[in-house]
Amino acid sequence: MATATIDRPTEAAVAAVRDETMSAILQDEYGDAPEHVLRLAAIDRPTIGDGEVLVRVHAASVDRGTWHLMTGLPSAMRIATGLRRPKASNPGRCLAGTVESVGKDVTEFKPGDDVYGTCTGSFAEYARAKAGRLATKPANLSFEQAAAMPVSAVTALQALRDAAQVKPGQSVLIIGASGGVGTFAVQIAKAFGAEVTAVCSTGKMELVRFLGADYVVDYTREDFAGGPRRYDTILDIGGNSRLSHLRRALTTRGRLVIVGGETDGRFLGGFSRQLRAQLLSPLVSQKMSLFGARENGKDLTVLRELVESGKIAPAVDRTYPLSETAAAVRYMHDGHARGKVVITISP
Repeated sequence: MATATIDRPTEAAVAAVRDETMSAILQDEYGDAPEHVLRLAAIDRPTIGDGEVLVRVHAASVDRGTWHLMTGLPSAMRIATGLRRPKASNPGRCLAGTVESVGKDVTEFKPGDDVYGTCTGSFAEYARAKAGRLATKPANLSFEQAAAMPVSAVTALQALRDAAQVKPGQSVLIIGASGGVGTFAVQIAKAFGAEVTAVCSTGKMELVRFLGADYVVDYTREDFAGGPRRYDTILDIGGNSRLSHLRRALTTRGRLVIVGGETDGRFLGGFSRQLRAQLLSPLVSQKMSLFGARENGKDLTVLRELVESGKIAPAVDRTYPLSETAAAVRYMHDGHARGKVVITISP
């Protein structure tokens, strides 16, 4: 009787398969429990097209956008992210790493370059990014520190420079100063020559003072609009104060920039305040801006120069391994973070 033989894969064949796969976080459905929605899996490495860069990811970071992509809330965003299930299977957006390969027409980067920026799917060992959303990593930062910057620091920069048009000597009130965007906003406003008042909770006051805030308001004990002081600019990051309350703390011709906001509204969430502010702005002397950050490599280069000159630095609270991404998202969402939460991926 003939005996069948089974061809076993050679070590070289096994290694080749291993080289074509990677570990990554996957999400198959929307949900508000990261422990149930996010899972670690082995998948194929991404392939790049013209104008794209394949990055070996050393670190990624978590922000409010991660939570919104995971939950699909507010539900209006599902028009872009997927009505029934997420179009993107990986909610990571920020990365720092080393260029593995570049696509056709990419001239600004080459394999071996250390970069940081934004992409789709950064919670993975490799990620595909558009060249225009990357920049050379600040030389004086670790990969973990650099990964903390792209979305949060770009948001703070554009909100203060473009929307608020902050000038030296102006007074700036930053609500939510101890979070990801807020910790950068405090430092960037100081770099612009402004006088900064930071609003945060009791346990985070020391951090924002360390970052350079001139004054700190503990919102658990004090109303930022309750006294006689008025501000040239208010940057509201993730707050939920009424517009009338915010306007009370502004000068007559001051500027209000609402960067975010979390409410129970499932359709528009905190974006409803931004829309109301935009409608009210032409009717009053104060300026209220509808703000949305634009991810781009040019502003990442501006931020790199600020970092390398010692004017700003990322505040990293905790790091988690890729396998504990769900715990990192939970920690950020529950409001514990002092600054940024970072995922470490590969050395």
